[in-house]
Amino acid sequence: MPKITLNDLLGIRPEDYPNTRIRFNQYNGTYDPRDLYLQNPDIVNVRWFLWRSQKRYYRVGQVAICLLKLSYDTWLLTTIKRITKDLDVIEGINYEGEELEEYRKYFGRVILKYHKTSKDQCQCRKYGSICDDLEVLEVLPALFDGDEFPGYDRVRLSYTQLQSIIERQKKSWIAALENQKAVYLITDKHTGKLYVGSATSDNGMLLARWTSYANNGHGGNVELKDLVSEKGFDYIKENFQYSILENYNARVDDHVILERESWWKETLQSRVFGYNSN
Repeated sequence: MPKITLNDLLGIRPEDYPNTRIRFNQYNGTYDPRDLYLQNPDIVNVRWFLWRSQKRYYRVGQVAICLLKLSYDTWLLTTIKRITKDLDVIEGINYEGEELEEYRKYFGRVILKYHKTSKDQCQCRKYGSICDDLEVLEVLPALFDGDEFPGYDRVRLSYTQLQSIIERQKKSWIAALENQKAVYLITDKHTGKLYVGSATSDNGMLLARWTSYANNGHGGNVELKDLVSEKGFDYIKENFQYSILENYNARVDDHVILERESWWKETLQSRVFGYNSN
């Protein structure tokens, strides 16, 4: 069966290919645009998309297509704009653009497959050179709002992802976490230090525990409170990762979870080298 390409949806004429550019936004070593898009689409559609370093990506009058990376070779179409102004700014937002209304129904809904090779490192490409390779995998029925719950053994969230789940009340995640007891792991990706915690009926189950981390970064834990006081909440937002070591249903006695929490603290040495103080 022949594949459906992005241009099958957009209908850009071949004579307009030279005046059309496509920009790939992906993890830059510090931030993942997927997380930022879920937090606020304009962070990607304006700050990332219209940013200029040394090289100019667009000319006034060109049509620019914005993609962000979802996984190894899948991308989300987030906006299409016609460039209206070049501000002559380096290392900042250099362009102004008007969103093209005729394509709005596709923004945040079209998922594409495109494989960037090791030789294909350019962030911005000529549309005509790759349009036949931009395969449509799915048109979502609603705006992309992140992945569904992947299973307890595959949970690994950045702070931004966790915050987005809590703020947007993502149904599959809320249903999976709200009545679940667990032993969980928080990793400081900057230092490698670990914190092992538990969610029991006494502290509101896993959803309540993780909601407290999303709200203040420390969840009431002594050493994490000290870290927030010393380095600020932004340090947590930039560096913390949340995962599940073991999960249990609500009928399991709390003392079982607490014993497993202690076992994991000893195994990972998080009292000696991490953020656990007891």
